[in-house]
This record gives sequence, structure tokens and C-alpha cells, in this order.
Amino acid sequence: MSAADAQGVCVGDRLGTTDTYAAGEGVFVRDGFVIASVVGFKRVEVPAAAGELPQKPTLHVASRDTLPLVPKPGDIVTVKISRVAQTAAHALIMCVGRQALSTEFKGVIRQQDVRSTEIDRVVIYDCFRPGDIVRAEVVSLGDARSYYLSTAKNELGVVYAKSATAGAAMVPTSWVTMQCPDTQAVEKRKVAKLESLVSA
Repeated sequence: MSAADAQGVCVGDRLGTTDTYAAGEGVFVRDGFVIASVVGFKRVEVPAAAGELPQKPTLHVASRDTLPLVPKPGDIVTVKISRVAQTAAHALIMCVGRQALSTEFKGVIRQQDVRSTEIDRVVIYDCFRPGDIVRAEVVSLGDARSYYLSTAKNELGVVYAKSATAGAAMVPTSWVTMQCPDTQAVEKRKVAKLESLVSA
């Protein structure tokens, strides 16, 4: 997370082109331009370098009277899984509690933090897939770019996922499976405990 710019802007100011920047909080896109939708401070967020396709910097405008919300250990956060590796799932933190973030933070759910039992038998791809929405707890600030997250508690885990076959929102059927309502296909997940969840 790097704020490369923090200049004051007004509603309607053109901040850059969509060829150069991605749109973040406090802006909208029109005719190929990223335009401020609030009065505040322009901030350019440069993505961390990864071994994938280069990503564009993201333009945000933060309201003058809004202090940025920062996740801290113990917070329950909502994240979107961005990448799944053999030993960890990488995610973008979208909300702290019920409050949406105006700044992008990255998180990592390590293999040992997925669940509280049979940790050595955890297969990350059987627990999370890219695009899944997950409720997790902030464990600590892992490094300069990512928070360590945990889904070890029963009420933490996947709360929304689309099926790989039909793209439909799946329904939890147990603690470790979700089912596509269209194709009836079952996929493995680390499912968050919900009141409506069928007991397994």
C-alpha cells in the first residue's frame, strides 16, 4: 500500500485516464477518464509487485473529514479471495465489521490458520477458491503488505461462493461443502457457521 499522491480535488475533477489508472473509492469513470465524485484528497495506490500480469495503480479520493479505517488484530473482516497457493490463500480486505474500507489492504490465510483441527491435513484449494467471499479474523500484521488472517473459528470461513460449473451462488450443505442449486454439483469449502446451515 503506497500513497503516492495526496492532492486536494473537487467533485468533477479529472484525475487520470482509465488506460493508466484503475478506479477506487470516491471516483467514477466517464469517457475514459477517472473523475472525482467527492471533495477530498487524491491518492494513488500502487499495487505490490507480483509474478503475474502488471496491475494498474488505483486512484482514490478520500473525504476530508473521513479518517481511514485500518484493520487491527482481533477485528472480524470480510475479504475476497484473489489467489490460492499451495500453502495459503491471498485475499483483499473489503470490510472491517460492517464498515467498508476506503483503502485496499491485503490479507493471507495460511494453511495453519484455516481451521483449529487436523491442521496438517488442510488442502487450501479444498477450502477457498478465487472470488470467494470469506469472513475472517485479523491475527497480526504479517509483513509490510499483508495481514495474517484466520478462519479457525466455526463462525469464520466462506460466506458466499459461486459454482465453478454454472456460476450460480452456492448453498452451504455442511461445514466443508457447498452445492450449486442449478447443477447440484458439490464443491469443497471451509464454510462459515450460519444459523441456517444444515447440520453435518
